Amino acid sequence: MNGIVKGLVGLRDWVDDRFPLMQLWNDHMGCYYAPKNFNFWYYFGVLSLVVLTIQIITGIWLVMSYKPDASLAFGSVEYIMRDVSWGWLIRYMHSTGASFFFIVVYLHMFRGLLYGSFKKPRELIWILGMFIYLSLMAEAFFGYLLPWGQMSYWGAQVITSLFGAIPFVGETLLEWIRGDYVVSDITLNRFFSFHVIALPFAIAGLVVLHIIALHEVGSNNPDGVEIKKHKDADGKPLDGIPFHPYYTVKDSVGVVVFLMVFAAVVFFAPEMGGYFLEHNNFIPADPLKTPEHIAPVWYFTPFYSILRANTVNFFGIPAKLWGVIFMGLGTMVFFLLPWLDRSPVKSIRYRGPIFKTALGIFVVTFIILGYLGMLPPTDMRTLVAQICTIIYFLFFILMPFYTKWDQTKPVPDRVTG
Repeated sequence: MNGIVKGLVGLRDWVDDRFPLMQLWNDHMGCYYAPKNFNFWYYFGVLSLVVLTIQIITGIWLVMSYKPDASLAFGSVEYIMRDVSWGWLIRYMHSTGASFFFIVVYLHMFRGLLYGSFKKPRELIWILGMFIYLSLMAEAFFGYLLPWGQMSYWGAQVITSLFGAIPFVGETLLEWIRGDYVVSDITLNRFFSFHVIALPFAIAGLVVLHIIALHEVGSNNPDGVEIKKHKDADGKPLDGIPFHPYYTVKDSVGVVVFLMVFAAVVFFAPEMGGYFLEHNNFIPADPLKTPEHIAPVWYFTPFYSILRANTVNFFGIPAKLWGVIFMGLGTMVFFLLPWLDRSPVKSIRYRGPIFKTALGIFVVTFIILGYLGMLPPTDMRTLVAQICTIIYFLFFILMPFYTKWDQTKPVPDRVTG
C-alpha cells in the first residue's frame, strides 16, 4: 500500500513539474475560501456540473448507435431502446437529464435573484451564466429534433418558422437554418452537428469562464457581505472556510440526494406523464399529419406563452413578429439585471417588502406562463397569458424605481451564519 501511495505521489509531482496541477487545485479548491454561511440554495451550481457531466457521457454513448438520417433516426432510437445493452437506461438518463438540467439552472438563477448575485462585482459572472443559459436552450432545441418523432418534427417546424417573421431577411434566414424549404433530412443533420459538436464545446468553455470569473471575485453569500473585506494576519477571510474539504463534503451529500431523486425518476417515471417525453414523440414523424396540439417541452413554455400572447398588430407590425420580439426580449432582459437593480443591498434578507412582493409575483407569473404554454390556446387562456406577459416585463421595467424606493434593513458588517 505504501508503495502505491508513493507511486501516486511521485506521479503527481512529476505532472506538477510540467503542469500547474497543484496551483490549479489550490486556486480553485484547496485554498479557495468560500463564505461559511452557504445554505441549501448553493447546491445548484455544483448540481449543474453534475447534470452536464451526465449529459455529455450519455450523449457520447447514444451517438454510437444513433443515425442522423430522416429515414433512419426514429428507428435508431427504437433500436437503442430495445436492442442496445442498457440502451433504454442511457436514453432515459439523457432525456431526464435534459429536464433536470433546466430545473437546477432555473433554481440556480432564482438563487441569484434572491441574494443579488448579479450585482457588483459579479456582473460578468451573471452575464457568462446567461450565455450558458442561452446556449443550453439552443442545445436543448437542436437535440429535441433528433428523435424524429411527431412532436420533434412539428415543434421544429413551428419554432424555425418564427424566423420567417423577420422583415426582409426572414425567408432567406429560414431557408438557411433549415437547409431546405421545410424541416427535412438536411435540417436533421445540421441540428445534429450543433447538438453534438458545436454547442457542447461552447457550453463547456462558458462554464470554465464562469467558474474562473467566480473564483476571481469570490462567491456571494446569503447575507450579501463581501468576505474579502475582513482578513486575518495571513490574508485569509475571517468569514470564509476552505472549499475543500468543507464544501466538497457538503456538496457530496447534496449530489447523492440529487442522484437518488434522479434515479427514481429515470426508473419509475422517465416520461413524467408526458412532460419530459411527450407521447406524440413515440410516433414517427409524419410531414402530412399535424398533431392536434403542438407545444415545446416544459422548459420553453413560459417564453412560448409570451409568443402566443401577442395577437394584435401594432404600428403595421404583424402579431407574429411582435410575438418573436417579445419572446426574445423575455430572455435577453435578464442580461440587464445588474444595471436595473438600484438597491443598495444584495440579499433579500435585508430588502424591503416591495422587492419581496415583486419577486414573488414574478415567480408565480413565470409558472403560470409555463403552464399556459403547455395547453391549447383559448380566448380565456390567451387573456391570462397577456396579463402575465405584462406583469413579467413590468418586473424588469419598474425595477430601477421600486428597488430604489424600497425600505431596506441595515446589512451586517460580517456574515451572520
